[in-house]
Amino acid sequence: MQRDLKKTDSAYAAAGVDIGVADITKELIKKHVALTLRPEVLSDLGLFCGLFELKGYKEPVIVSSTDGVGTKLKVASAMGKFDTVGVDLVNHCVNDILISGADPLFFLDYIAVGEMIPQQIGELVKGLAFACQQVKCSLIGGETAQMPGFYAPGDCELAGFIVGCVEKKDIIKYESIGVGDVVLGLPSSGIHTNGYSLVRSIFEMKDSVLNTVYLEFGRTLGEELLEPHRCYYNQLKPVLRCIKGMAHITGGGFGGNIPRILPQGLCVKLRKNAWIVPPIFNLIEHQGKIEEEEMYRVFNMGIGMVVICAQDDVSEVCSRVEGIKLIGEVITQTDERRVIIG
Repeated sequence: MQRDLKKTDSAYAAAGVDIGVADITKELIKKHVALTLRPEVLSDLGLFCGLFELKGYKEPVIVSSTDGVGTKLKVASAMGKFDTVGVDLVNHCVNDILISGADPLFFLDYIAVGEMIPQQIGELVKGLAFACQQVKCSLIGGETAQMPGFYAPGDCELAGFIVGCVEKKDIIKYESIGVGDVVLGLPSSGIHTNGYSLVRSIFEMKDSVLNTVYLEFGRTLGEELLEPHRCYYNQLKPVLRCIKGMAHITGGGFGGNIPRILPQGLCVKLRKNAWIVPPIFNLIEHQGKIEEEEMYRVFNMGIGMVVICAQDDVSEVCSRVEGIKLIGEVITQTDERRVIIG
């Protein structure tokens, strides 16, 4: 007896996993993925693995990173808007490998849902593909898992894995950072992807709250909270040779990230008045009655990437990187590596 292998399995579908809907979803996302593929990609979407031909490097060093979007997905779910969180994920991962000087090559995603909703998956992948296109990174594969009973209908998990490459001689190693070096900052686009558990404890995730328009934003709270994580690759790529070190300001704020690149015995001193803190952080601080010190531990406070370079290179970096600001300096510190904000 012949069987139609494309037909939905009724028992499995009744248990919450619909293979037929999954097949429809895969067809829906193919058009987005196709736009990201570089000539080095040797596999088709749907293979068990992704193939990427590494070429153009003399001494290639593979650089990788993985991350998720965190509970920002709860905001996306409450807003019924999933086309920006994919952008968040890719940009976060690109920034993380950029700190070593790496070029992004390819990206893989993992999406888990309680119920397979093709439009929702389509929006997620559309955002992933858009962000990949901006940095010429191939969305080479991924996994979409139906997990009824683990995730509620409409909820999802989104994670990603990026692979990049850098010439061995061009790796940014941080050892040359020294006293007197200049600390520069690139503005964030808002909260980015960290601190949303605290944000959700302050603001209820319901229509009346998320759709409230704030004059300082010029839009609703929900729209402000979903502003995508900014990517700094295209801005900083032309000046990487001038950079001694970079710190992506994510979870842990300045104090949790900058010390990771400082040689022993050094400290960074930042001047708070060197940049304007975006209104969303002022709202969170006042609405949640959060101490300023904790705000700087949890959030980026308006600086998404910190760049350290020699004084002789400041002029070139500032002239070629739009929006970058001088925010501090490297100083001597006899005890642990840390950040002083004053």
